[in-house]
Amino acid sequence: MMSATYIQDSDFGELLALDRPVVVDCTATWCGPCRIIAPLIDQLATEYEDRAKVVKLDIDKNKENAKKFGIKSIPAVLIFKGGELVEHLVGKASYETFAQALDKHL
Repeated sequence: MMSATYIQDSDFGELLALDRPVVVDCTATWCGPCRIIAPLIDQLATEYEDRAKVVKLDIDKNKENAKKFGIKSIPAVLIFKGGELVEHLVGKASYETFAQALDKHL
């Protein structure tokens, strides 16, 4: 099973230029709910590997984009399409919730 890779703030421009949706899981090592959804995000990365890019962003190490996109609570899952933010999900959710949100933008 593939897992979502961690990105840095400096990777954002390249990601947003992709011609497929990008899912960014904004997370932190100390966040319990983030650890709960981590396997769901990894599952999303595996099942949507050929249709979307799924990544993780540690907001403690990458404050620039967390601030830019108004991340106040984590876990926060952002979905981008065509370089634009199209979904912003906050808190624990089921795999189906994340998959349905992504499906809307495929």
